[in-house]
Amino acid sequence: STLIASLIKETFIPNVQHLIPEVTIPPEVTPDNVTMHIMDSSEDKEHLETEIRKAHVICIVYAIDNPTTFHGISKYWLPLIRSLGVKVPAILVGNRIDLRGNDVSNESLEDEVIPIMNEYKEVETCVECSAKQLLNVSEVFYFAQKAVLHPTAPLYDSREHASIFFILKPQCIEALRRIFKLCDVNNDNILSDDELNDFQRKCFNAPLQPQELEGVKDVVREHDASGVSEAGLTESGFIFLHSLFIQRGRLETTWTVLRKFGYGDDLSLREDFLLPS
Repeated sequence: STLIASLIKETFIPNVQHLIPEVTIPPEVTPDNVTMHIMDSSEDKEHLETEIRKAHVICIVYAIDNPTTFHGISKYWLPLIRSLGVKVPAILVGNRIDLRGNDVSNESLEDEVIPIMNEYKEVETCVECSAKQLLNVSEVFYFAQKAVLHPTAPLYDSREHASIFFILKPQCIEALRRIFKLCDVNNDNILSDDELNDFQRKCFNAPLQPQELEGVKDVVREHDASGVSEAGLTESGFIFLHSLFIQRGRLETTWTVLRKFGYGDDLSLREDFLLPS
């Protein structure tokens, strides 16, 4: 409740009401120009379960100074969500980092969260914040929105980070291979500079400048020698680029490409793409 109040009031409310009514954030103030509806949690179990079933993403908030609330994530909240048959992304939110004083960072956060992410792949990320000092409050809702618009689960297994060459899921790789073949107009298994620019125009409405094209190929060449030939970018290089985008948190880039070529959130071809009206 305090997080929602801090977001909409842009100041800390010490004695916030117990249950904040639904808040609607208009599209013009969100990064991706979409409407966001924020629902507060209720102690009424029936009402709570109804709202969980309606949610597209769930933020599970814990207090960084209260270990019981952190343990409740894996002991109560995530099992409850699963028991309801709800399969949506979850964001872990550690509140009250202002209690750490001047240094609000937490170097052990990853070690604390990884075991939960290993067990519950629906957990997208963890954000620490302070509703009192307005630290990372808007970021909490940004990551929640991003988890819906650009989900990680269909693209890669967040539990597998050993190598960026192997994080993509098979269905994602197959989709990218299809896209590569569609863009390879002359069927030589290479995307030439012209074909790459046609791809850029289709997906992002802008071609790459010559120096940008060379920069892209240099990045691929540095990590995967087979990803670039004298004629252009190979299929493995194309797939590597998307692995790199995901590794660097730029899932929106890969999702833009997938959606432009007809893929839905489950990485199957959308009906409106297969059967346009």
